[in-house]
Amino acid sequence: MKVAVLASGTGTNLQALLDQVHRREGIEIVAVASDKPEAQALERAAAAGVPTAVFERAAFAGDRLARDRAMADWLRERGTQLVVMAGYMQIVSEEFLDRFPDAVINLHPSLLPAFPGADAIGQAIAYGVKVFGVTVHFADAGVDSGPVIMQRSIELPDARELDDVRPQLNSIEYQILPEVVRLFARGAVRISPTHPRRVLVGPSAVLPES
Repeated sequence: MKVAVLASGTGTNLQALLDQVHRREGIEIVAVASDKPEAQALERAAAAGVPTAVFERAAFAGDRLARDRAMADWLRERGTQLVVMAGYMQIVSEEFLDRFPDAVINLHPSLLPAFPGADAIGQAIAYGVKVFGVTVHFADAGVDSGPVIMQRSIELPDARELDDVRPQLNSIEYQILPEVVRLFARGAVRISPTHPRRVLVGPSAVLPES
């Protein structure tokens, strides 16, 4: 399976994928794209020999659709079969999603549908929750609203600051995201044909050979 990663920042989740699944189990990261030319994720990709590109919205006169078309073209040229949004701080258009049907996933630092959007951890701390977590979900045209693929949680009843939570969730992210990519590579993730919000994961998701 050829995987592309979209990232806006330091790229620590990209690094987890490079370390754990790249060129293993039939998985190859073939492209890394960012909306920010200074993103450290691009340096991590380059160090691993993975092609990179920057798609700043400003370079397309602020036209999000034009940016997404160009990015989708670039990813398709590299044979991308799965797009992983790992710290990509942009919403992709429906047109982009249609280019990779049921093959764009996102990592979010909360137990969705709770606390979607920016500063999810800050939202959760302010709300006073005792259980935090991470979600990998299919991307859709909304904000962190696509069907949930996998979630993991951790109890942090005394969390008061970002630093009480962020390192704990990072550890979960570095496990859960590579696990989901492995499942995709095995054909073990699909949306239920009878329930569009339900994602089948594991042996029950694998279609029988015709």
